[in-house]
Amino acid sequence: MTARDGDGWVECACGNKHWGLNGAAGILILRGNEILLQHRAPWVHNGDTWGIPGGARDSHESTIEGAFREAVEETGIDTDLLTPLHTFTDNHGTWKYETVIARAAEGLVAHEVNDESHEVRWVAIEKVDELPLHPSFAKSWPELQRILKAL
Repeated sequence: MTARDGDGWVECACGNKHWGLNGAAGILILRGNEILLQHRAPWVHNGDTWGIPGGARDSHESTIEGAFREAVEETGIDTDLLTPLHTFTDNHGTWKYETVIARAAEGLVAHEVNDESHEVRWVAIEKVDELPLHPSFAKSWPELQRILKAL
């Protein structure tokens, strides 16, 4: 197994602290008119909010590798049932969060795997704004919606 070297805080050019020494990656999984969201546990950074599975990338990982690894760790999904469609980058100059948008094949099952999640749930795209969203996900959500409509 290759070493995990991505965990840690970075203070980037935007003046905020971000998790991921090598940036971070997450996955927005699309199934019909729904996306898979994770209700983050209260003890994690920006806890008790909803967002997509994701986290720090290791230096040896591609964006897709990092996003898929995080999704498996947090939701137990079978990544063989995903088809990557697009990658959206929230670039802060010295740090970036890359969201892989992927379509789920029939049969994809997700569940809480560790204590970072209260719940994972399929949410209708038009209902996402009704949830208390992770601040960074909330900031990116309008652009992600535009991309989803174009796919």
